[in-house]
Amino acid sequence: MITGYSISALILAYLCGSIPTAVWIGLAFYGIDVREYGSGNAGATNTFRVLGKKAGIPVMLLDILKGWTATNLAYFIGVSTTGAYHSIAYTNYALALGIAAVMGHLFPIFAGFRGGKGIATLFGMILAIHLQAALLCVCVFIVVLLITRYVSLSSIVAGFTYPIGVTFIFPSNRTVVIYGMCICVLILVTHQKNIERLLKGKESRVNLFKGKTA
Repeated sequence: MITGYSISALILAYLCGSIPTAVWIGLAFYGIDVREYGSGNAGATNTFRVLGKKAGIPVMLLDILKGWTATNLAYFIGVSTTGAYHSIAYTNYALALGIAAVMGHLFPIFAGFRGGKGIATLFGMILAIHLQAALLCVCVFIVVLLITRYVSLSSIVAGFTYPIGVTFIFPSNRTVVIYGMCICVLILVTHQKNIERLLKGKESRVNLFKGKTA
């Protein structure tokens, strides 16, 4: 049932996702708007590329927290008051809240609707919905990153791991599986330029042992 609380929670989730951590941290500590450099995106990957890991790590963690917090609003407004905690009703609404946060990250009202690509916020959402699948994605991300040093490629492969995980390794309800497939589409749409650069061999590699990317 749609209530005033649920609508308010969706708006709050969007506003939470709209917090432009990359922009604010870049301006506050470095005097740089990361959207004016690198890929032009206000996300963790471009922050690593432009400002290095000292700025990139906090941005990534805060963006993950945005997705996790927004998704868990479903619990605080009491969507699932009977039966199992992760009932279908709870999961569906939690997904809706997480998607609202991702939309906020992509189109942040606090930063002129110029946001990032949503990968870290998506991960926070996955973390709240399905812990095992999220940890599997983390493992895949780390392995691909260590081998290739491409953050974008690691994010893409990890994102495609999620629907495989919730379909075959940790079977979940239909909504979660469909959402996993939608993640793949979103990743392809938001990473078109990265994919083009990867194919041309022009994508930047992250330097895992120094402050900035190579």
